[in-house]
Amino acid sequence: MAVSSSEFVKVSQEESLAIVTIDHKPVNALNQATLQGLDQALDELAQDASIKVVILTGAGSMAFVAGADIKEVSKLSSPEDAQNMSLLGQKVFMKLQNLDKPVIAAINGVCLGGGLELAMSCHMRVSGDRARFGQPEIALGIIPGWGGTQRLPRLIGKAKATEWILSGEVYTAQESHRLGLLNMVVPQDQVLKAAKDLARKISSKGGVAIKQSLKAIEQGLNTDLASGMQIEAEAFAQIAQTADAKEGVSAFLEKRQPKFQDC
Repeated sequence: MAVSSSEFVKVSQEESLAIVTIDHKPVNALNQATLQGLDQALDELAQDASIKVVILTGAGSMAFVAGADIKEVSKLSSPEDAQNMSLLGQKVFMKLQNLDKPVIAAINGVCLGGGLELAMSCHMRVSGDRARFGQPEIALGIIPGWGGTQRLPRLIGKAKATEWILSGEVYTAQESHRLGLLNMVVPQDQVLKAAKDLARKISSKGGVAIKQSLKAIEQGLNTDLASGMQIEAEAFAQIAQTADAKEGVSAFLEKRQPKFQDC
């Protein structure tokens, strides 16, 4: 695999799956070096045709990502410094959200602040039953700066997101799942397995259809319904005559499993 690892971001491959691990002991806090390592990994993953699905997780069993590195926050000396820190995280997380390969967050522990903002940038979220979620920045006298005020309302609704952000409370995986933040909650020791199972189910499908589905979903959510329908129609037109589309239809009619070639 062409993707390389950095000091705080480790990348491995299992067949068509890439596993990206945030490894910044003790709680995988996101500092500038970690964000830059993730940014580099995403660039390389985008170019690696052997990868169809990405799993993002945290090292150890304590935390997915506990948040931003508070030591770096404490050293911000001007509004310009603070804005640059915010823009760096936003840039990397938007790159993650716009990746044309599905990204599954495997949440194996605490997922707070910048960690939740990172998880929300992924396309799907699988959580352990003992994980905890929240945007507690307000307890530090600050606000989310890496997309929390924008993505959380889109995922759980304005009223509950406002409550989460203004109270700074921490919530269980079960409550987070009930609100629609998570795709599934599994026993803590089964998180990575469940994420891999979901990833393999997705990777068995045609790569062209996967990419076009992601494109239609992401672009459609950023526009009105009529424009989203047009985006969907254009994506459907692009894939309808592909080899994978013809194979999928033929396999269905012939009552056999399709053999997609991702083209």
